[in-house]
Amino acid sequence: MTLDRRTFTAAAAAAAFAPLARAQTGFPNKPLRIICPFTPGGGSDFMARVAAGVLTERLGQSVVVENRPGAGGLLGTEYAVKTAPDGYTLLLVAGSYTVNPALYPLHFDPVKDIAPVIQLSRGAYVLCVNPKVPAKNLQELLALARKEPGKLTYASSGAGGHLHVVTAYMMDMAKVKCTHIPYKGTGPAVNDLLAGSVDMLFAGTEALMQHVKAGKLRALAVGTKQRLAAYPDIPSVAESGLPDYDVVAWHGLVAPRGVPPAIVSRINQELNTGLKSKEMEARLEPTGVGAGGGSPEQFAALLQAEIIRYGKVIRDAGIKATE
Repeated sequence: MTLDRRTFTAAAAAAAFAPLARAQTGFPNKPLRIICPFTPGGGSDFMARVAAGVLTERLGQSVVVENRPGAGGLLGTEYAVKTAPDGYTLLLVAGSYTVNPALYPLHFDPVKDIAPVIQLSRGAYVLCVNPKVPAKNLQELLALARKEPGKLTYASSGAGGHLHVVTAYMMDMAKVKCTHIPYKGTGPAVNDLLAGSVDMLFAGTEALMQHVKAGKLRALAVGTKQRLAAYPDIPSVAESGLPDYDVVAWHGLVAPRGVPPAIVSRINQELNTGLKSKEMEARLEPTGVGAGGGSPEQFAALLQAEIIRYGKVIRDAGIKATE
């Protein structure tokens, strides 16, 4: 029996793709992991664990969160994007992913070397001060900063991180100078804000509002253009004297480039369903964070737009990754 060239080519291609097809059909057949490139205790870690919980329940396999912090999220990110593109390693991304291209020499392409999976959340940053700071609103805080330039301190999750950038962006827009104190993650920054070692922190509501409710911190403003439905008494930065300021906090999942589209689609579908459950709404509502969702293509568009936007912000404000 002989095969013509076209038949042979088709047979060879089928043989080559057979293992891949079997892998997709049986996905997942072992535990998954989500690389969180930030320390435990912050908003990114929280959302990574939310996603892990949803996927564990819906995929029938355990999904663990592996924290790999450092360099504004770059260490864990570069590790994750270079892992095998089999769908078993996912990467939690946040705003820092879109500011890093303008701050660091990257060893990967932030657009071409990933497979966007889904936007997990839509939330807001809230500017909080330690109660010892004698400012009851953002206008009073900025007045204090103008009176004694450099005296007030603000924490961040690390030099060059998203929290650093969005706070410096606000200070630059207001034409005030405050001293930046970088930490190795949002969790340690929150701890020192509670202790009074720093004056203020602009971070996710999921990391700060529990302490505001307990009376341990004072919330002055949220970064989104509009007030949050969950916290209608907190004004926005825009209505507090900086009308052009509008920053949205978000988290999402990506995979290394080359993950089979069928696997990306499966993970996307399971998260879209799980994030919209009543149980998830009840868990997220107190934090002020809304569930995300949507297609991989929609998330890809968000990432590309934010990379362009923050590149301009960083250049205009002269923000550096080191202090």
